[in-house]
Amino acid sequence: MWSHILRDQLDVAENEFWGCVIDGRLPDRGALPAPKESLPADLVYLLIHRVGLSEAAVSELTKEDAVARLQRYWTDGT
Repeated sequence: MWSHILRDQLDVAENEFWGCVIDGRLPDRGALPAPKESLPADLVYLLIHRVGLSEAAVSELTKEDAVARLQRYWTDGT
């Protein structure tokens, strides 16, 4: 019964299951890994709608660069 649950319901091998339980290693589900750092949604919104940057330009910014760009807009208006 245990092997049925692992195979058919959880879709993992026994070693993957115990690796997850003991070490916290998640089994590979084919999903893309989460980005290491992402920009907050309100920062992205301000950069696009207030500063006037394109989505492509915003996606290339690091969080520090994005904050600096928004601060420059607020202080200099550029």
